[in-house]
Amino acid sequence: MELLSVIRRWHYRDHFSIREISRRTGLSRNTVRKYLRSDTVEPKFNIPDRRSKLDPYADKLSHMLRQEAGKSRKQKRTTKQLHADLAALGYDGSYNRVAAFARDWKAARQQEQKTCGRGVFVPLAFLPGEAFQFDWSEDWAVIAGERTKLQVAHVKLSYSHAFILRAYPQQTHEMLFDAHNHAFRVLGGVPRRGIYDNLWTSPAQGDLLVRRLECTNLSGLLRDDSRPWP
Repeated sequence: MELLSVIRRWHYRDHFSIREISRRTGLSRNTVRKYLRSDTVEPKFNIPDRRSKLDPYADKLSHMLRQEAGKSRKQKRTTKQLHADLAALGYDGSYNRVAAFARDWKAARQQEQKTCGRGVFVPLAFLPGEAFQFDWSEDWAVIAGERTKLQVAHVKLSYSHAFILRAYPQQTHEMLFDAHNHAFRVLGGVPRRGIYDNLWTSPAQGDLLVRRLECTNLSGLLRDDSRPWP
């Protein structure tokens, strides 16, 4: 693509500042302004090959970005944190250079995957009684005149979206099991599998959780999967 078209696209469509365009192209700000005002002039120049302080750390930063891309939004490190990690390894360059590298890396990855923004939403379909979703959230309530922080357990059927909320003072195994017990009692049965977002138990504890749920009678609440759920 011709350079003049790139400059105009960065400025008018992507809303890059003249300073940013000047940094990316190596042109002076006055030259960038002249090309933005011009309708016909096409600049001709060779972009100088400048070494960056980030070059020796480019592979390491790419590896770090690939790791972050596989994490959930809440677990991802910020670009400032990545810059701090590189600084601990000896990088003494600016944060802006790391941020620009991360933007370009993410744009290239999105182009490779042919996605945009946060990606493509793929709807999921479930059969009646197939699965439930479990998660925790935090909320506040006034109890005995005092403002108290609560841990709220969420259980929702993936097919019908019927759900139940139950509040506890803490997130413990006993309260986890109690939340499942009451949810299955109210919702009328035990789905075949559960979906957990970032289950905070260790693998061994997670296996124990599954075995306990499988072995718990739950007052005979198992029901025929062929029957419609709420």
